Amino acid sequence: MPRPGRHGAKGSTTETSPLLSDRPRDSYTDDNHGPTSSPTPKSDEPKANMRLLLPAVGAGMFMVALDQLLVVTSYAKIGNDLKALKNTSWIATSYFLTLTIFQPLYGRLSDIFGRKECLLFAYAVFGLGCLGCGLSQDIVQLCIWRAVSGIGGGGVNAVVSILLSDLVPLRERGVYQGYINVIWGTGTSLGAPLGGFLADTIGWRWSFICQAPLSLVALLMVCFLIRLPKTSHAHWLTKLGRIDVLGAATLALAVVTLLVGLDAGSNLGWSHRAPLVALSLSPVFFALFVLVETRVAKYPFAPGHIIFSPALFACYLTNFFGMAGQMATFFLSPLYFQAVEGRTAAESGTLMMPATLAIVASSVGGGWIIKRYGRLYWPTVLSFALELSSVVPFALSVWLGSTVGLCVGLVLAALGIGCGITTTLIGLLANAAPEDSAVAIACSYLFRSLGSSMGVGISSAVQQQLIRSQLEARLGGGDGNGSEIAERVRESLDYINELPRDVADLVRSVYRLGTLGAVVPTTLLLTAAFLASFWVKEKVLEK
Repeated sequence: MPRPGRHGAKGSTTETSPLLSDRPRDSYTDDNHGPTSSPTPKSDEPKANMRLLLPAVGAGMFMVALDQLLVVTSYAKIGNDLKALKNTSWIATSYFLTLTIFQPLYGRLSDIFGRKECLLFAYAVFGLGCLGCGLSQDIVQLCIWRAVSGIGGGGVNAVVSILLSDLVPLRERGVYQGYINVIWGTGTSLGAPLGGFLADTIGWRWSFICQAPLSLVALLMVCFLIRLPKTSHAHWLTKLGRIDVLGAATLALAVVTLLVGLDAGSNLGWSHRAPLVALSLSPVFFALFVLVETRVAKYPFAPGHIIFSPALFACYLTNFFGMAGQMATFFLSPLYFQAVEGRTAAESGTLMMPATLAIVASSVGGGWIIKRYGRLYWPTVLSFALELSSVVPFALSVWLGSTVGLCVGLVLAALGIGCGITTTLIGLLANAAPEDSAVAIACSYLFRSLGSSMGVGISSAVQQQLIRSQLEARLGGGDGNGSEIAERVRESLDYINELPRDVADLVRSVYRLGTLGAVVPTTLLLTAAFLASFWVKEKVLEK
């Protein structure tokens, strides 16, 4: 007999409760504690809901996915145009910064205000941010609007994942996540070459402006295709009082000071006061964030009993370090293709396509493996082992100048992270209590986006530090223009083509060295992800 829903003895639901609240999650067997049984949901119910849900949320997921690699392959062009190539890492980190802060908030906000309302808000803010990016006149304006886009993008990712968990049985969850990942992968695979093509033809601004009408289409689809029960009728002030503003503020300060410190150190030198002060403050703010979430906040968006649960924490660590390494390689590669190999933005995007397709294939494969065998431990360990192994062909190819080998490295990394993210998501859902599932998922996005920010920030800092120091050292003599050349090269890649051939070759070799140097922290990050995967707790999922 089905157990009652958590919001009432008769199982009545609101929009803030799971959409199939009379349906408990799939039963599973804990290898250490034996089986736990629960009724099986009606097989037709999730499928009926998904026929309406998938098109509506898929349009938004496609749009956000398209955005990420539209930017990755065009940021060198953006840096050239705005004369700020050395600061282009902020195009990515400003987006991931607000993504990091707001993704976990959406877990709580969707419980307070409702899933549909949060998704509509996310689409609207994302579209507004993209329009602002396209109209930006300098790097500061662009980064501000990218931060606005991140607020919306975080909601799309988190709320869609929460909706899937509401509707889909746990054992089927990996399959439906695979469907979403196909949509995501289609967006990223098209985004890479499309972003490069637009940057080379009508201009990079249209990469952003074109997304505004797409956001409107996605918003209208959610309005008319998704039907959910009404949310609670509590006063809006009461609802606002349940938002963890202090936790979000301390997390924002922690991440901002860390990223500012890394950027300042690579551009101003590590003996300068700015990076020392910023990097000293960052751990203090991180400690305050943990204190707020565990001891102070009444409604924390990252509760201590979820974050520090051993079974969940292992999944979070693999997500953090795995995404950090993945985004580092994805950020470094287009700049390498354009600065060292002299390729266009469109060519760089085309070279990224195999990796984006590999993420889709491995994500679907990971979901199929879990559905077929009901286990997640060894698929997770092997996935992050594969991602770690990718640094070997990647580094060798950068050193030897092999484009094919570098693409192989990117594909291996993509295969690893695609499967690993899917299997760890199932691990989170299997180990979290049903009432904590929305917050547990949102926290996984917190760790993914935080890792993405860290990966891009650290790799960019190492790369820019090496490029700056090596250019100044190798060009410092002679006509006395070494420092000026070094600065102008770090502002625009187009300047390389204006240099004498021997100087241009030297600059390209320095960019190669900078990319190799950035592989070192990337390797350390992926090693940490691999080691953390051994602590993921096995769950045998029953049919």
